Amino acid sequence: MQDSVAGNRLVAFFRDERVLRVLAQILAGLLLLGLFYFLGANMVSNLQRQGTRLSFRFFTQNSGFDIAESLIEYSRTSTYVRAFTVGFLNTVLVSSLGIVFSTILGVIVGVARISSNFLANRIARIYIEILRNIPLLVLLVFWYRAVFLKLPRVNNAIILPGPVYLTNRGLGVPWGIPTVTYDIFLIFLGAGLLAGILIAISAIRRGRQTGRMPIWLPWSLLAILLFGVVGWFVLPQPPLTLDSPFVGGLNMSGGKILSPEFMALLSGLVIYTSAFIAEVVRAGIQAISRGQVEAASALGFSPFQTLRLVIFPQALRVIIPPLTSQYLNLTKNSSLAVAIAYPDLFYVSSTIINQSGRAVEMISLVMLTYLITSLITALFMNWYNNRIRLVER
Repeated sequence: MQDSVAGNRLVAFFRDERVLRVLAQILAGLLLLGLFYFLGANMVSNLQRQGTRLSFRFFTQNSGFDIAESLIEYSRTSTYVRAFTVGFLNTVLVSSLGIVFSTILGVIVGVARISSNFLANRIARIYIEILRNIPLLVLLVFWYRAVFLKLPRVNNAIILPGPVYLTNRGLGVPWGIPTVTYDIFLIFLGAGLLAGILIAISAIRRGRQTGRMPIWLPWSLLAILLFGVVGWFVLPQPPLTLDSPFVGGLNMSGGKILSPEFMALLSGLVIYTSAFIAEVVRAGIQAISRGQVEAASALGFSPFQTLRLVIFPQALRVIIPPLTSQYLNLTKNSSLAVAIAYPDLFYVSSTIINQSGRAVEMISLVMLTYLITSLITALFMNWYNNRIRLVER
């Protein structure tokens, strides 16, 4: 025993694997820092030769250009910071909606892909194989030029119930306009959201104590809806007034006009990403043992109940990790909006570069913004994955 201890003590540090691992990591870190320093110094040196230096002071200058779509107030007299914020919010909007709709469509197609119904199975398979083998850029350009720009002109608009107007100028849908009581109504909705969260927490705790997890989501949504309905009828004036679109001259007015660029980008991202999500869902469901299905059938579960209560909750442990990658890809793929002139983060930043000549600063800021957005998305998905993972004892 003492001889073995003495032998361990006599091992030279340059042969100790623990020491070598630490030294290797330190060396790799120093080499990486050295590479970044070399590239940074080279960039600063080249900029100095051109008579410029790194600075973000130009962000406070007037932008001098218009942006077709904005979620916040903006004009050509606004600063570059304001313009950059507009582009970022547009990217967040299309990415968030894309994630929601592509997930819903992907789950439906993925379930249809393993369906015993021959027609549903074949349609889902053709859908997946076609969309996965078409470049997204080609799909976006086709969707924009061959679909939305080919819709009828305003004076020959397709009018759907609602009314909803389909024209080559965009999609016109009814929209709510806030009134003087809108801020108070938001307080009611906030109270309903708080009540829904408390109901969910209470139900989950009770389920862990009793071993029977209750269905808390419908009750939480019902609480939010109840507070919203009460707030709507209690207030002296409705918080929103419905504004319907209508044709005015050569354009549409009223309601909410969704531009062809926005619709083409959103629909292109949704149908493209949904094909990959469908394969992820199919693989996750098929990873579950066949015995689970047979056990559920023996207990009298219907096929839908088996999928919702038995198969899908277990499949999520397999689905979530690759699904995270698809969400990140969708967010980054939204930068292709520049091809169809939708003012997203990259499109607006390119315009700022042309106006100010600050290419290095803007490209660095765009890269950092996409990096932070992707890290936040991955952080949330990893948290959710840890919540639902199977804990072995």
